[in-house]
Amino acid sequence: MTTLTILGTAAPYPQPDRPCSGYLLRAGGAQVWVDAGPGSLAELLRHTTLAELDAVWLSHLHLDHIGDVLNAYYALAYGELPARPPLPVYAPAELGARLAGFFGLPGFANDVLDLRPLSDGHSMRLHDLELTSRAVEHGGEAYALRASADGHTFAYSGDCAPCAGLDVVAADADLLLCEANDPVPTPVHHTPAQTGDLAHRANTKHLVVTHVGPLLDPVAATSHAAEAFGGPTTQAVVGATIPF
Repeated sequence: MTTLTILGTAAPYPQPDRPCSGYLLRAGGAQVWVDAGPGSLAELLRHTTLAELDAVWLSHLHLDHIGDVLNAYYALAYGELPARPPLPVYAPAELGARLAGFFGLPGFANDVLDLRPLSDGHSMRLHDLELTSRAVEHGGEAYALRASADGHTFAYSGDCAPCAGLDVVAADADLLLCEANDPVPTPVHHTPAQTGDLAHRANTKHLVVTHVGPLLDPVAATSHAAEAFGGPTTQAVVGATIPF
C-alpha cells in the first residue's frame, strides 16, 4: 500500500500539537521523510525509526522545512541508536554549509548524514519508488517532488507560487499535497484558491491542503481550495495517514 502520513503542517513556526512541515511517504517498499520541519521528528518516531528510513528529501532550506535535520543528526550521532549507514539526505546543495556553520565545523561530518544535492530534473530510485524533483518559484532554490510506485503517483509542492514546474509535477497525480500559505497571491506561495486551481488544472484525483499560514484558518482554507478544485479535498491533520 502507498501512504502519506502527516507529521507537521504549521507555517512558519511550530504551534501546540502542530509541528512544521513534515511527511512520511511509504511506497514501493521505501520510507522517505519528506521535509523535516521543527517538531516533525518526534511525530516521525510514532510511525517508524531513523534506522528504517531510506532517505530524507528536503524541498528548500527555510527553517520550517529543515529544522529537525539538526535533531536527526544529534539522534544518530549521540542518541545511542542502533548503527546504520549514513542516512541519505537529498536537499539543495547549500545544506552542507548551513549545517557546518551551525555545528562550528570546518566541514560537516558525513559519517551520519549523507548529503546529496538536488537539481531540476533530479531523479532517483529507492527500492520500487521513483522520485523526481523539479525547480519551483519560491524566491530561491526550491523543489517540488513527484514520486511514483506500483502505478500510484504522489505530488508535493514544497513551498512555491504557481509555476510551470509544479504543473509538471502535479499532472494526473493520485494524491497532490499542496501548501496554501497566503490569503492573497504572492511570488512565493499559493493561496487556497490557487491550490484548488492547481488540482483542477492538473487533473488530480485527491488534494490535501497543508502549510496553511497564520493569517488563515486551515478549515476555511481547505474549503476554499475544495471549491476551486471541485474534487476530493482533505485538510492535512497531524497524525493522519492517507492511502493513495
